[in-house]
Amino acid sequence: MRIKSFAVAAVALLFALFAVGCGDNTTVGGNSVNIQENQEDEKLPENAFRITLYPKYAPITCENFISLVSDGFYDGLTFHRVVEDFMAQGGDPQGTGMGGSKQQIKGEFSSNGVKNTLSHTRGIVSMARSSAPNSASSQFFICYSDKDTFLDGNYAAFGKVTEGMEVVDDFLKVKRVKGSDGAVSKPTSPIKIQKATVMSNDADGNPRVQFIMEDFLSGAETVSQVTTTVAVQTTTTTTALTAVSADTAISSDASASAESTAAESTTAAESTAAAAETTTAAESTAAAEIRGGVAETTSSAAAS
Repeated sequence: MRIKSFAVAAVALLFALFAVGCGDNTTVGGNSVNIQENQEDEKLPENAFRITLYPKYAPITCENFISLVSDGFYDGLTFHRVVEDFMAQGGDPQGTGMGGSKQQIKGEFSSNGVKNTLSHTRGIVSMARSSAPNSASSQFFICYSDKDTFLDGNYAAFGKVTEGMEVVDDFLKVKRVKGSDGAVSKPTSPIKIQKATVMSNDADGNPRVQFIMEDFLSGAETVSQVTTTVAVQTTTTTTALTAVSADTAISSDASASAESTAAESTTAAESTAAAAETTTAAESTAAAEIRGGVAETTSSAAAS
């Protein structure tokens, strides 16, 4: 009887092992995950990007970020600050750069006594904070440039956009005006997060998070539209000057006044161009000063 029971149990065990080996389920992070569904989910949705987190460098920061995503904290929030050649910042429930979540965490960077060698290069995700080293909560920023390394040692880099960085680049297409940081950084229409979710770990065991954005370009005034408007205005001015020049050939009696008008128009155009160049130079200098002093001047609420 015992032998028969043992044989039945052995057959059952063998069947169970076979089923596990051929089935679609596996365990990731203590939860059962369907591999078949997971493979289907690997296709990046439209208007989405994915962040791979690196607990190796910033374990506290990664745990906090995953917790906020799991709680749906980021759903419906915006990227309120977008600076070309620098970074895009979001995660503030107030949408101003002055808010955050209830819990503040330890700043995992070298100037705060934590070894974190993850450098602020393009695609890197890092935590925003105030001047207090342990004030980070929910606000984070995504680096646009490899030149953002001047933030190393003072901000907790903890992940990287590994898929869909082109969507983050598209943030720059939304028209922006001067923000409280003194830079052209404030979007004139919301760049809103529709849904943030935690995904299965990557092949190296690193956690991943997916952000699906609302269609922030639809109906928004974009940078390309602003550029086109300026181009049309410039073309109109050029056409007017050409018309004045053409008038000089109509009548020899009117040639003197026409040439004078054309000369005045040209001078005015040159003066305008010179003023524009001066303004551009001044703005470039101001931008350089703002960028160079980011760690201090914007410390009131973010990576700013």
